Amino acid sequence: MSASLAFARLRSAGAAKLRTRSAIPPTVVLSLLVLVLVVAWSLLPGVFTSYSPVTGATASKLAAPSPAHWFGTDYLGRDQYARVVYGTASSVTSALVAVLIGLVVGSAIGLASGFRSGWVDTTLGRFVDVLLAIPGFLLAVVIVSSLGFQTINAAIATGVSAVAVFARLMRAEVIRVRRAAFVEASYLSGGNRLQALLAHVLPNAYRSVLVLAVLQFGTSILVIASLAFLGYGDPPPASDWGLLVASGKTYPTAPWLVYAPALVIVVTVLSVNRISRWLRNTK
Repeated sequence: MSASLAFARLRSAGAAKLRTRSAIPPTVVLSLLVLVLVVAWSLLPGVFTSYSPVTGATASKLAAPSPAHWFGTDYLGRDQYARVVYGTASSVTSALVAVLIGLVVGSAIGLASGFRSGWVDTTLGRFVDVLLAIPGFLLAVVIVSSLGFQTINAAIATGVSAVAVFARLMRAEVIRVRRAAFVEASYLSGGNRLQALLAHVLPNAYRSVLVLAVLQFGTSILVIASLAFLGYGDPPPASDWGLLVASGKTYPTAPWLVYAPALVIVVTVLSVNRISRWLRNTK
């Protein structure tokens, strides 16, 4: 009787733990809603504002936030909320490009390095060590200075600076998986290296890399905004988030020109980081 009672308690405790792990925390739900809004801004900006991001009324320049202008207006009378909304497409797209470059190139390097080992691992490892030795933001500045001052070049530079991070994590995951018993069993059943790599190693090594990709998306938004703030992005009248902050800092009497786009950047990056932590804890 006592054994049955103990088993029932153990089963109920396990079920409760499973429900707790499967439930989505409110902060994650809020973060997801923020990302949905940001994606909607980038895809359908005209749905969220009727103002133009490039033309304004000079009679209402530097107006404070109000029901008519949620984020106020800039020095040309342009609605700051409209400029933030229309600038989302460039900021989000460039961050996605940066993540894809880092994910694809870095994962390929890490996959080859971890699976082949030997001189391949040594050569690629030294290359990754060199990239890791250079501060990521400094490397991005050097690359975008060579390519030209455009947002897409800033995205490429940010992606290249993230290659080493993806490569290091993918290499560690591949080394862990390739020693598993099911990989050795695939060789014994007649499989070759390519089959083992595509059918067993890669499907079991990509999860942690995808979590890193989510985290890197937020980091890329921050880095690209920083590059635009320094003037390495598209020139005006573009409305990249970082450029809006840079343009607003010259008007200290209108602090909303800085606070509004900066707050959007901070909230977006924090939301992405929260989702990344949740995915890491539930994988």
